[in-house]
Amino acid sequence: MRQFIVIGHEAPTAPDFSLDDTAGGAGRLDVLCRCVTAAFFLSHSIRSDVRCRLVLSDSYTVRFEGSSLRRLNPDERSTAARIKGALEQRDHAIGHMETNPSPGVYLSRVGTETTLTNAAEEGTVIQLHEDGRPMGAVDLPSDPVFVLSDHRDFTETEQELLSETATERVRLGPERLHADHAITVAHHCLDTDGYAQF
Repeated sequence: MRQFIVIGHEAPTAPDFSLDDTAGGAGRLDVLCRCVTAAFFLSHSIRSDVRCRLVLSDSYTVRFEGSSLRRLNPDERSTAARIKGALEQRDHAIGHMETNPSPGVYLSRVGTETTLTNAAEEGTVIQLHEDGRPMGAVDLPSDPVFVLSDHRDFTETEQELLSETATERVRLGPERLHADHAITVAHHCLDTDGYAQF
C-alpha cells in the first residue's frame, strides 16, 4: 500500500467554513483537497491501494481509504465537503477512536505525532523535502508512507518527530513542487519502478 500524510498547519478544525472559500477562509484547505485528488484519482478511476491522511492543525486527522471511497469527485469542493462532513461528526471521535462519516472517510482526534507513529507501524516513513536525497538514488520500499507539508515549511517540532520516524528524506527533483504535484511525481516514480520501466 502507498500512503501519504499531509500536514495542514492552518487547516480548519470546525465545520464552519465556506465551501466557496477554501483558499482563504479555510486555512488553505484547497491545498489539502488537491493532495487528496492527486493521491487517489486516475483517469476514470481511483487508486484502491492508497491511504491518505490529512492532519488538521495538529488536532484532528482525516483518513481516506481508496479501497472503500465512494462518490468522491476530482474537484476541491467535493473533497472539502467530505472534510466538512467529517468535522461535523468530530464529537463522535473520542480519544483515539475514529468516526466514519462517509464511505472511506474517517476522522480521529489525533495530531501529527500520533499520526506519524501510527503510520510508522504500517509502512516505511519517507519525508519529502527539497533537502533530501534524489528519489532516483533511493531504493523505495514496497510500503512507503510519504510525509509532506502544505504551503508552510515543516515546523521544528515536526522536523524532530520526522527525524525519529522517517527512515529517509527524499527530494523529487531540482525544484520545489506544490504538495499535490509532489504526490503525482511520487506515484509516477513508483508506477515506473524508479523510472526504469513504462
